[in-house]
Amino acid sequence: MYEGEYQGGGDSYGTYGEGVGQDGYGYQADYPSQEEDAASDATEGHDEEDQMYEGEYQGIPHPDEVKAAQRAARAKSRPTGSSVSELEELSEQYEDIMEDCGHGRFQWTLFVVLGLALMADSVECFVVAFVLPSAEKDLCLSNAEKGMLGLVVFLGMMVGAFLWGGLADKLGRRRCLIMALGLNCIFAFLSSFAQGYGFFLFFRLLSGIGIGGTVPIVYSYFSEFLQMEKRGEHLSWLCMFWMIGGIYASAMAWAIIPHYGWSFQMGSAYQFHSWRVFVLVCAFPAVAAISALSTMPESPRFYLENGKHDEAWMILKQVHDTNMRAKGYPERVFSVLTIKTVKQMDELVDMGDSAAWHEKWRTKLSALFHQVWNNFQTVFSPEYRRTTYMMMAVWFSMSFSYYGLTVWFPDMIKYLQKQEYASRTKVFVKERVEHVTFNFTLENQVHRQGQYFNDKFMNMKMKSMVFEDSLFEECYFEDITSSSTFFKNCTFIATLFYNTDLFKYRLINCKLINSTFLHNKEGCLLSDISDENNAYMVYFVSFLGTLAVLPGNIVSALLMDKIGRLRMLAGSSVISCVSCFFLSFGNSESAMIALLCLFGGISIASWNSLDVLTVELYPSHKRTTAFGFLNALCKLAAVLGISIFTSFVGITKAVPILFASGALAVGSFLALKLPETRGQVLQ
Repeated sequence: MYEGEYQGGGDSYGTYGEGVGQDGYGYQADYPSQEEDAASDATEGHDEEDQMYEGEYQGIPHPDEVKAAQRAARAKSRPTGSSVSELEELSEQYEDIMEDCGHGRFQWTLFVVLGLALMADSVECFVVAFVLPSAEKDLCLSNAEKGMLGLVVFLGMMVGAFLWGGLADKLGRRRCLIMALGLNCIFAFLSSFAQGYGFFLFFRLLSGIGIGGTVPIVYSYFSEFLQMEKRGEHLSWLCMFWMIGGIYASAMAWAIIPHYGWSFQMGSAYQFHSWRVFVLVCAFPAVAAISALSTMPESPRFYLENGKHDEAWMILKQVHDTNMRAKGYPERVFSVLTIKTVKQMDELVDMGDSAAWHEKWRTKLSALFHQVWNNFQTVFSPEYRRTTYMMMAVWFSMSFSYYGLTVWFPDMIKYLQKQEYASRTKVFVKERVEHVTFNFTLENQVHRQGQYFNDKFMNMKMKSMVFEDSLFEECYFEDITSSSTFFKNCTFIATLFYNTDLFKYRLINCKLINSTFLHNKEGCLLSDISDENNAYMVYFVSFLGTLAVLPGNIVSALLMDKIGRLRMLAGSSVISCVSCFFLSFGNSESAMIALLCLFGGISIASWNSLDVLTVELYPSHKRTTAFGFLNALCKLAAVLGISIFTSFVGITKAVPILFASGALAVGSFLALKLPETRGQVLQ
């Protein structure tokens, strides 16, 4: 046992090192003495003949002096005497310990590990949108079913955020994060093999429940390893991984989904196409995060809040020693002897050894549920009620406008594409065609009042074709693949359909006289001809949208601890609100893509500020509970925003613009009513 190492502790309240500082805490930072440093600094780079005269520059202040000044300033700013609670003392002491541990290799390692988890959350948001153009054909999805598939992901994430956020305050950040990511991996894997719509929908719901806990836990977990002066900046840098996740998903979709040769088939029932490979690949960040998290410790702040002094001490020593070795000071000893802990009451009922195992589990789960629920209710206690309601309003307004617009943008781009495609439609009226064989692609045409006698349509594709009020007599259709093709008010006399997908629902108000359908192709009604191009457009737009976040993320990270969270949040929201009015000028694809990038690049600063504020406004024992609840509300607002905004595509731009700008204006106003948390120790 080396001098200065842990000497015991338990749940006792003790001092921190030796001696008493100006802030009332005992500490002993194991740095070389100031005299030694001064001598070393003064002689480094000088010959022996060099002299240092009194009054000359003596070098920068020693780290001990800086830390002592910071602690003295915090001591002056806090209440004195009995007004300082035990929790406040723990917060102050914990901040002092984190300052002595420094910011180094341990935090950067944890940064990458938690970044992988945040990547998994980002990828989950893109998976369904990217696979829909291909999956709708395999799973025979109607428009309503496609909408439900997109909705169920947000519903799952909403449930997961609330559930895992509450559990992480009781079971631990690392433990719950691993379980949440594990749930996501299992059901993401199963969804890639699901053949029916029902199973695919169910597995994506459970996958969303798993990934929903990622954001609340990741930010809370990382914040508890950061010292006050670096917290805002590095929590903002963490958001970079959400952008990287979006780029990863876009790149993988672009590289994998169009490769139909990657598919295989087992019999006529089981098909595994390239989009299923993409679903599997999207689970890789979560798998990597789980593997990396197995090497990381639990949050020491969580252990201290739950009265586990010894475990917290060992982790803090690990943080200190890892950083000191990386900085070239392996001889420095972690000098903390004891740390204040919160006295805990045993909330579980001891049922003895005679109780059956299922009774014990039922009792434990029931007790855990009540603990989580009671902890959630404290978020609305008089002390936090106003803060919680204000944060709910800000989270809702931000999410409503952001998700509503980011989904509205691609839909508007598709609408503009369809308009441009429709403008190139060729119209043929009263044509008469006899004894002609069509064996080439017919695309984007309208034929009205035509007459076709003894014609053959063989081995061809019909794309966006419409025949109106036309006559087909003794014609032959064979090996036809069609999309968005319809026959309206047409008459078919003695016509044979062999191995085609011209099902009867493509024949609208048509008369069939002595006509026959043989060996119809099985499958779904194929979607629009431009779907393949639209799929590439979705990948490209998503790629640009996530890449555009980079400048805003860098600026917000560098300024977060300089101008404060509230100014960053309100300022970014106001600028985003103003940018909404430029939407009225978006009359082309390129203009809409540019506006999407502009809006995303500006609004990211608001999200970073909101994440940092949420972490810092609530104490450790309810931090992930509050964050999870607010993140769940965020997903609910996203569902409402998407539903409302997309309903106006092709109708008017005014309503989405007014809704988005109004929500952002309200959010920026309410944000200024929140307390500023810059320069405050983590509660």
